[in-house]
Amino acid sequence: MSAQHTALHDWHVAHGARMVDFAGWEMPLNYGSQLAEHEAVRRAAGLFDVSHMRPLDLSGPDARVLLRYALANDVAKLDAAPGKALYSTMLQGDGGIIDDLIVYHRGGGRYRIVLNAGGAEADTAHLQALADAHGWRVILQKRPDLGILAVQGPTARALAATVLAIPALADLGVFHALEQGDFFVGRTGYTGEDGVEIVAANGLLTDLADRLLVAGVRPAGLAARDSLRLEAGLGLYGQDMTTAVSPYASNLGWTVDLRAADRNFLGRAALEAELAAGDGARLVGLAMRDGIPRHGYVVENAAGQPCGVVTSGIFSPSLQCGIALARVDAVLAPGALSAVLVRGVRRPALVIKPPFWRNGAATFSFPEEHEI
Repeated sequence: MSAQHTALHDWHVAHGARMVDFAGWEMPLNYGSQLAEHEAVRRAAGLFDVSHMRPLDLSGPDARVLLRYALANDVAKLDAAPGKALYSTMLQGDGGIIDDLIVYHRGGGRYRIVLNAGGAEADTAHLQALADAHGWRVILQKRPDLGILAVQGPTARALAATVLAIPALADLGVFHALEQGDFFVGRTGYTGEDGVEIVAANGLLTDLADRLLVAGVRPAGLAARDSLRLEAGLGLYGQDMTTAVSPYASNLGWTVDLRAADRNFLGRAALEAELAAGDGARLVGLAMRDGIPRHGYVVENAAGQPCGVVTSGIFSPSLQCGIALARVDAVLAPGALSAVLVRGVRRPALVIKPPFWRNGAATFSFPEEHEI
């Protein structure tokens, strides 16, 4: 089966992108330099085609009921402010993560969620099955006519406001969205920087991308997106979270809302049992002066005993050291010393509470040389 193409496929090729398969889509890995693209987002603004992410619109009298049942976070938080967005996991009955997503409240009982590329079809089928099983009146509308551009970086929002001719972006709150003319714009992203994600008809994307480049935004690919999100401590579905682990084992406990006792969302009983059982595996950050941690590398505690595995790891362009997310036994607390087996060699690692990078600076420092 051939890879799917976004509306900007030819645009990427024309701009020198190296194209690769990602979750069944042919996407730009970089436009010549991952490091330059990473730096552009940290210092100014970068443009990402994220049209492999799939918008799904929900409406009908029971759309809110369905989402309150299907998601671990509670969309009731969005009731008071149409336009507000919420990050959540969607769980199966045993608490395993089916997907992580953002849901936007569009007012009038309408919602838009954005699903990960690889699971969009299965996610949609899952939601439809839940609605059918409970007799809920919900309309699920796939939106293949729409694409998404992410403009990320310290100058991104101001540049997007000018290019889109939407001055209201200057006052748009974090995790809020607005709709004006042809554009649905959310102040959200996956880089740890300020910025927006712009949802628009596929036919508008090429012209919009051209105008953003003229304004000074640099195109960026999947490689920079991965290094940026990992520095920001943001998990990737399929690596840092899967159906085999819960939000509590994925550094996402903050997305689980147990406050409404009568909201018996799917997976709630399993999560409550996990909490009652006490400490279990947790996702932590690791920083290394020497060596680059990679997915699947074994993590050891200070005594040399295996205690976990790296889920995502890179050499950090901003920090100039190896960083990773790793699922480990809960005994590894921030500040503890551990090690990663890098090609069979034990390399010291410092346990960090993610993120690694925030507001233009590192969130940690290594101890003295002789201590690690």
